[in-house]
Amino acid sequence: MSSDPAVAEPAVAGFEPMRVSTMRAVDRWLGVPLCLLLTLVCGPWIRWRRRRETISPPRSIAFIKLAEQGTTVLAVAAIRRAVALVGQDNVYFVTFEANRPIVDVIGLIPPDNVLTIRDHSLRDVVSGTWRVIRRLRQLRVEASIDMEFFARSSALLAFLAGLPRRVGYHCFEGEGPYRGDLMTYRLRYNPHHHISVAYALMVEALLEPPTALPTFDLVPPEVTDDPMPRFEPDDDERAAVGDILRLASGSEAFEPLVILNSNCSDLLPLRQWPSERYVELAHRLLETHTGLSVAFTGAPAEAEAIGLLVDAVGSPRCFSIAGKTTLRQLIVAYGMAEILVTNDSGPAHFASVTPIDVVTLFGPETPELFAARSPRNHVIWAGLACSPCVSALNNRVSHCRDNVCMQHISVEAIFQRVCAILAHRGHGPPAKSATPSMPPPALE
Repeated sequence: MSSDPAVAEPAVAGFEPMRVSTMRAVDRWLGVPLCLLLTLVCGPWIRWRRRRETISPPRSIAFIKLAEQGTTVLAVAAIRRAVALVGQDNVYFVTFEANRPIVDVIGLIPPDNVLTIRDHSLRDVVSGTWRVIRRLRQLRVEASIDMEFFARSSALLAFLAGLPRRVGYHCFEGEGPYRGDLMTYRLRYNPHHHISVAYALMVEALLEPPTALPTFDLVPPEVTDDPMPRFEPDDDERAAVGDILRLASGSEAFEPLVILNSNCSDLLPLRQWPSERYVELAHRLLETHTGLSVAFTGAPAEAEAIGLLVDAVGSPRCFSIAGKTTLRQLIVAYGMAEILVTNDSGPAHFASVTPIDVVTLFGPETPELFAARSPRNHVIWAGLACSPCVSALNNRVSHCRDNVCMQHISVEAIFQRVCAILAHRGHGPPAKSATPSMPPPALE
């Protein structure tokens, strides 16, 4: 399992999701033996089912994406394809409770079809998973799309829920972490496909003979031109977020606004650009753009640390909204800002459903696979020889303890890019080496 608490649920809730290290330990030490046991006991039945499966669209489909809010956005094309196959009322989504807001923002799944699991404690996860299993059985959902790559928890959930057609990645010749032989539609993870394409292919697999897989006689679908849904908050939501920004900034005039997301989740701390560079970036932007405001974001647990960064900037036009918004409110704030600068994490994807421009800093992972699908996403990636060092095949675990790939990204490079985008959006002059007429290309 993994989690991305890069944004906050309401601060008054008083809860934080379980740590990724805890989830991974449970998933490995409990999940592996359970997957092995079920494979040994039920393997003949699973193989019989695979041979008996007919080539026809299912009547209903459940997507399983428990953690990582950002990659949920990359499933838009897959969800649309599922809706086309079985109808919107027959598409379901299983996720952790903290991740539900982004599913609702995407707006492709009926609210009653979103099944959630609380992830505040191991007890919550176990009891919530059991409730979801019972609900899927009651609904008689026919097929599952396991978007968790090689996590054992999602494979076990789909199997125990009795979904007869289960699509997911299988460890054939050691290609990825072991999770038994619980899938009826076994796919091989292809590290050359963008994740949005990989998810779309999972849906297409339901129209293939399961005994032929992982051989896939299909050219990958083009999903890059499939537009992202546009999130349109109502007037009350805009007014509420405006009040949060005015209160945090101490001013009625907080626009134009640049948002800095200096944090990243404990899923992959190596993705974090040094905090002091965010401070320097804020300094330079405020010095060169006299009407600009800068807001730092973060989860409630990070509010104190983010406050220290704001203090280090030392400007009345720099403030923190860490822990002061829900996920939905943060996305509303993105729509009210000009630019978001963020490490490669969930916010880069959330922002793609709003008109904001996003500058995304990549290092341990590659933008070729994980970049947000938006023409307003501007990627900065040093492309060092050791980067990327994590993937689904190594369970996104790296032995690196010194993220030189992120340290190699200079403040100057980000400053120039942000200034060019601000100029293109009609806010102030560009930096000296930037082109005022158009922002630089989205991928370096």
